Amino acid sequence: MSIIVQKFGGTSVADSEKILAAARKAVRAHQQGHQVVMVVSAMGKNTDTLIELAQEINEHPPAREMDMLLSTGEQVSVALMAMAVNSLGYSAVSLTGAQIGIRTDSSHTKARIRSISTERMRKLLDEGNIVIAAGFQGIDEDYNITTLGRGGSDTTAVALAAVLGATACEIYTDVDGVYTTDPRILPEACLVPTVSYDEMLELASLGAGVMHSRSIEFGKKFHVPICVRSSFSDNPGSYIIENSPTELLPVSGMAMTKDEALVTVMDVPDQPGTILKIFEPISDKKITVDMIVQNVAANGKANISFTVPRHELADVISVIQSPIEMLGGRIGRTSEEVSKVSAVGVGMANQKGVARRMFQALAESNINLQIITTSEIKISVLVDRPAALDALRKVHAEFELELIAEKFSSNHYQPVDKPKISPIEVVQLLEGKGMEGLTIDDITLDDNQSRITFGKIPNRPGIAAALFDGLSSAGVFIDMIVQSYFSEESADISFSIPRDQFEAALQVSQELGHSLGCQAIESKQKIAKLSVSGIGLRSHTAVGIEMFRALAAAEINVDMINTSEVRVNVVVEASQGKSALECLREAFKNY
Repeated sequence: MSIIVQKFGGTSVADSEKILAAARKAVRAHQQGHQVVMVVSAMGKNTDTLIELAQEINEHPPAREMDMLLSTGEQVSVALMAMAVNSLGYSAVSLTGAQIGIRTDSSHTKARIRSISTERMRKLLDEGNIVIAAGFQGIDEDYNITTLGRGGSDTTAVALAAVLGATACEIYTDVDGVYTTDPRILPEACLVPTVSYDEMLELASLGAGVMHSRSIEFGKKFHVPICVRSSFSDNPGSYIIENSPTELLPVSGMAMTKDEALVTVMDVPDQPGTILKIFEPISDKKITVDMIVQNVAANGKANISFTVPRHELADVISVIQSPIEMLGGRIGRTSEEVSKVSAVGVGMANQKGVARRMFQALAESNINLQIITTSEIKISVLVDRPAALDALRKVHAEFELELIAEKFSSNHYQPVDKPKISPIEVVQLLEGKGMEGLTIDDITLDDNQSRITFGKIPNRPGIAAALFDGLSSAGVFIDMIVQSYFSEESADISFSIPRDQFEAALQVSQELGHSLGCQAIESKQKIAKLSVSGIGLRSHTAVGIEMFRALAAAEINVDMINTSEVRVNVVVEASQGKSALECLREAFKNY
């Protein structure tokens, strides 16, 4: 008999009427022959109320006691949900995280799952019960209650689906599914019937609030089909799966991260270890760094730009001031008035001209791009905050994302029975670094690329569009793009290309540079691009630091950097490519 895990968030269980509606959905699945596990969040604003109450008593409450307090919200919900199922004539048993056997580490308020016991749940399911599981919580080795942090109930649901070998994990929420962008800020946003794990990971990290990154990481790691559906209708929703028809499109979704802050570090030595000295103290403070852009150095000095959450800008400045001064550099421009706009799509990896189209749409609206960074499936630009919504709308329209459902309505994914995970496989999954351990899929070296840099090109709207339009028209395939901040008047733009296109691309670039007012064009026919890809790069923020530490120890200098949710890319000297590959493989050999 197949198992379905259904998760209901706080808005879906906000009152008795909604609790009964959720119970009916579980009963209906049970009537259809499925064994059902429900994962339930705290009711409505219950968690916020408990936090406010705690802070009225103690401005800095101990993390352990906060976990003890906050876990009570889900305990109320599961008991009421079991009563609701019982009122409909079916058997249900409510369980806390500890009663299930969800074992975590001891990082209170942000614990990670180490293992989950399935014995009790399977016994209850086989007896005909609907199991009601408390989301967001577990227990550590000392039997302390722990909570999983933001998105914890989603994480619980997908984790339970993984260890139970569920057919699907249904996430019931207050929206109909995954949209091309947030429909609350862009009404023309369209429901996407299916989306790939990697696309959803990128969108989740960019602030698409449907699901949290950790739950998507679980889904990808353990091959759990995830369905996002409305609690208040019977619409089919959106499926998050391994392979999606969206791979035929250049762009499948967009996101705007409104509250970003920009930091630019100027004139630091272009030598091994510089990057590590800047970002290690930030990592030690557990501050999330988003876009990291390092462009090619000039005169032995490098500039590095990166973004952090707006509210953490002051903390970042305080921790990097000293190491930057010791390096002989300085903090250049900082700004709290910027936002990031990103286009995501697995199809862009195999289609030319995607970046050009995005830049052209922004140029037509006179929107200036302060930073550009690209990955295989994402293009992100940093713009002035007041221009962000217009930028989102223009690019959304450029790729006709409002029509995405029509293009793929006939290919809507339907769940199929999938074999349960065998007991041996469960043991293998739970041993070692635990369920939420970082998983490195691949570490690769591409030593068949070249690099061209436009130095001190005018920093004005339309420059990137004109540059990449010219290159695209000449048939040049662009891989990695990095635009870093130099000054209010100028920027540096570097990009990598297949080496067999180097001569043609350089000739076109020289012509474009002259017409665009570029002060200098620098190039390198042979470069080495290294990529570390895997699951958990977002939630395990030290991946970049480990890369920088390994390369610094091997005396390998980094020329360029860009990052994404599933991959970190660096460019080094071609002669050091193989050495860099070996030292990265050694650094991540246990992952």
